[in-house]
Amino acid sequence: MSLLEESEPLLFLSGLRYQARQFLEIMVQQATASMSASSCSYDRGGGRDVCRNDASAFNLKMIAIGAILVSGVVGVALPLVGRKRRFLRTDGSLFVLAKAFAAGVILATGFVHMLHDAQTALTNPCLPESPWRRFPFSGFIAMLAALGTLVIDFVCTQVYERKHREEQMGLKAAAATAAAAASNSSIVDTIVAVAPDFDEKAGAGGKDAMHIVGIHAHAAAHRHVHEHEHGHGHTNDDEGQVSSHVRHVVVSQILELGIVSHSVIIGLSLGVSQSPCTIRPLIAALSFHQFFEGFALGGCISQAQFKNVAATIMACFFAITTPAGVGLGTALAAQYNASSARALVVEGILDSVSAGILIYMALVDLIAADFLSRRMSCNFRMQVASYAALFLGAASMSTLAVWA
Repeated sequence: MSLLEESEPLLFLSGLRYQARQFLEIMVQQATASMSASSCSYDRGGGRDVCRNDASAFNLKMIAIGAILVSGVVGVALPLVGRKRRFLRTDGSLFVLAKAFAAGVILATGFVHMLHDAQTALTNPCLPESPWRRFPFSGFIAMLAALGTLVIDFVCTQVYERKHREEQMGLKAAAATAAAAASNSSIVDTIVAVAPDFDEKAGAGGKDAMHIVGIHAHAAAHRHVHEHEHGHGHTNDDEGQVSSHVRHVVVSQILELGIVSHSVIIGLSLGVSQSPCTIRPLIAALSFHQFFEGFALGGCISQAQFKNVAATIMACFFAITTPAGVGLGTALAAQYNASSARALVVEGILDSVSAGILIYMALVDLIAADFLSRRMSCNFRMQVASYAALFLGAASMSTLAVWA
């Protein structure tokens, strides 16, 4: 084979790499150039500016902040307060059904609301055709967000499991040391207690007395060994409980990340709107949405068994996020141009990321974790009721897309 023939594959790969680099540079330049802060002549609201009324919109926004805040607080607080009550225990049937309904709400939020909004924003006529309408960025970014959530989920689970395993090993070592010390003390006490009898019988029955001492000592030692082995018999159960606890901890934190990220967006979108025709249906839709998202998050926090302070902080952070977004949007309404190309790109990317996180969390950590569990597979009535609640939640949230 000649030198020229050997170099052809290398030349081909070099040319392919050069073309790919050129294509990416052009795409980045076009995307950067398209992110202008100037307003777009295209009407995103479909003629809704006819309903514009700044004073009425401001009053409705104040009502929205109060209604959404109350809905979020009630939703996230119910599982946390009810975990010590019989009707809302995390192992109760009512809680399982309500969590299935909330999982359907979150799944519909990702697919029907966030992904659709991202697609609408990133294919808006305000943006140039290249690159935004030449490639389905909304689905691509959502896929990357879902895969990234998978990696974060896996890494966090491994870290937490290792941490808990080390803590459990330290506790077991301390308990074993204490048990060994107590056992040795018991053996010594047994020997001391029997020794006087041995002294009394040393003349005639010394051997029998020594035999009795040996029996007592052996029995005490055997009892210690049996307890030690019995403790090891529960090792697998302990590890299973630790693994389950770790999963709940990781799921609650990642779910809050996904919910908070899109809560800011929807709150900001409501806050910048000056149309009462747009805000009125959004108040009802977001209140419903916030309540059931809060219930799902509160259930995960309750199952993770956080301390009261940590659980309260997570619940409050969720509850105030959307109202804070509405307030921020209201303050920026005069300066924020929702029809600019830059706002469209930022909104579309964040909506796509939120959609990917919520879809992953709903399918993997909420639906699959509960519906594929042993408890569900052994209870046919619970299966039917849970599937009905799941589909009802998804259908209810999807129907709200007509108004919001």
